[in-house]
Amino acid sequence: MQAVDVVIPTYKPDKKLIRLLQYLAAQTYPVTKVIIMNTDEKYWLKEAENETYPFILEVHHISADTFDHGATRHAGIGYSTAPFVLLMTQDAVPYDNQLIDGLLGGFSKPLIAVTYARQLANPGAAPLEQFTRIFNYPEESRVKSREDLPKLGIKTYFCSNVCAMYKRSVYDELGGFIQKTIFNEDMIYASRVIGAGYEIGYMATARVYHSHNYTALQQFHRNFDLGVSQADHPEVFDAFPSESEGIRLVRESAAFLRREGYGNKVAQLYWVSGWKYLGYRMGKAYKKLPRWLVLKCSMNRRYFG
Repeated sequence: MQAVDVVIPTYKPDKKLIRLLQYLAAQTYPVTKVIIMNTDEKYWLKEAENETYPFILEVHHISADTFDHGATRHAGIGYSTAPFVLLMTQDAVPYDNQLIDGLLGGFSKPLIAVTYARQLANPGAAPLEQFTRIFNYPEESRVKSREDLPKLGIKTYFCSNVCAMYKRSVYDELGGFIQKTIFNEDMIYASRVIGAGYEIGYMATARVYHSHNYTALQQFHRNFDLGVSQADHPEVFDAFPSESEGIRLVRESAAFLRREGYGNKVAQLYWVSGWKYLGYRMGKAYKKLPRWLVLKCSMNRRYFG
């Protein structure tokens, strides 16, 4: 049996983190070690360390000034010696006790370098959020390779670190996550995986609950940072623009809302989508904007030095 470690970056964690740890403790395939990379010790949930787990719980505190989406996760993986490392976020909760088995099973195919889980909307999530999860995380598993680029475009690189397992040997071979990034460290690494001739496995039977009910303004800030990440990594994103995928999401979301009896929410969909697109376009052009405006638009001001 090969060891599997878990790395979880945290910031102001709440009781959902304890639920996550409890679910990891109950997995049919045992976890060897859970490595917490916690930003700002004063916000740490000390209750999480009072539980008894069948794995080693290792907590590393870092300052807010040193947090980076790529570098912090890379540092967490550095504390592991396991051949497989699962990256999760603090607000993702396994659907059942088969999560590790489901993700690990994908590596039976020798070229797969990373597998990622299906995300389900949290109970009570807004209808639009439910459909977004269905749109991005369908019921069917699939393997993505370089041959899928002409058909899938940017979706070929889609691989969410909300819950994704990495083969350590390939991770080290490719140099791991980029060390400074505002967003999208998972997709940037996935592009390297595909470019090197490896494959990505989407494992639909490995499931986690994870969703957000963002306001229009929160979506604006999030998509601004998404645009910044694409502007800073044209080698990944310029060849496969994401606008067409965004348009498809809006069109299919509107059809879903009408079909399911939520026609009165279509206007809200267009309102939120407009803010998302505005944020994305401004983020893509951030180098032409005044610094004060960039800092006002971003969720990650420290990225800009």
